[in-house]
Amino acid sequence: MDLFNALTSAVFDVLLAPFGYRLAWFDLVLWPVLAGIGALLVYKKVSNQAGIAAAKQRIMVHILAVVIYRDDILGVLRSTARALGWNVRYLAHNVVPLLVMIVPMTVLMVQLVAHFAYRPLEKGDVRLLEVALDPESGVSPKAVQLQVPQGVAVDAGPVRTPDGQVVWRLKMQDEGDFTLRLTAGDEAQNKALAVGGGPRKVPVLRSKTWEALLYPGEAALPRKSAFESIRVAADERDVSPLPGGEGGIVLWFFGTSLVAGFLLRNRFGVTL
Repeated sequence: MDLFNALTSAVFDVLLAPFGYRLAWFDLVLWPVLAGIGALLVYKKVSNQAGIAAAKQRIMVHILAVVIYRDDILGVLRSTARALGWNVRYLAHNVVPLLVMIVPMTVLMVQLVAHFAYRPLEKGDVRLLEVALDPESGVSPKAVQLQVPQGVAVDAGPVRTPDGQVVWRLKMQDEGDFTLRLTAGDEAQNKALAVGGGPRKVPVLRSKTWEALLYPGEAALPRKSAFESIRVAADERDVSPLPGGEGGIVLWFFGTSLVAGFLLRNRFGVTL
């Protein structure tokens, strides 16, 4: 998981660098369109285009039969059942290209979110540092300690709960890229913190679960770590006129790639 994030981040940190973080709108238009074109090429190569066209034609024929012979109840039922059967075939023809595309599309979307969805915290901001312990580690929340660098102050906490949660309230006193240090017994883990400065890739979460794949801003936690996750919430970045934040970029990515693929399907000779 950590190796996968490191490799994909190394690639996209270079690909997204030429126009810089300040021109987020350019990458947020360019890459979804390219993803839509890539999806068309995948469909053309790996899908059964003849089967898709035939299934669509059969579906339309049976739908028209329902409309034309609507007074024939048995005929309507037969045509409806046949239309549903061909619809299942149509969906089946789409399974293989979807499986081929799901990994690269998800990687691209995750990288766009990591680079452009969040902004650094500001001097004077107060945020919660939330630590979750692995229930199977046997480590008590009382064993978790925090060391903060100069420029970050502990405003309140820690608050420890029986279910393995430890929370501090931190205040950002200076600008910079800081490292928080957490210890649990003999184990020590770091958490990056970005405060002030220009737009850049903002670290939000370190985890040892599947969530680490969605937050490649810093290394995943080791599988044997007593820590399950370490989070400092970040504010959403404004990328007007496009939708901002994690949810906005995800919806924009899928919507734009689908529209681009639909509009360009005839140019690439693809039947969807």
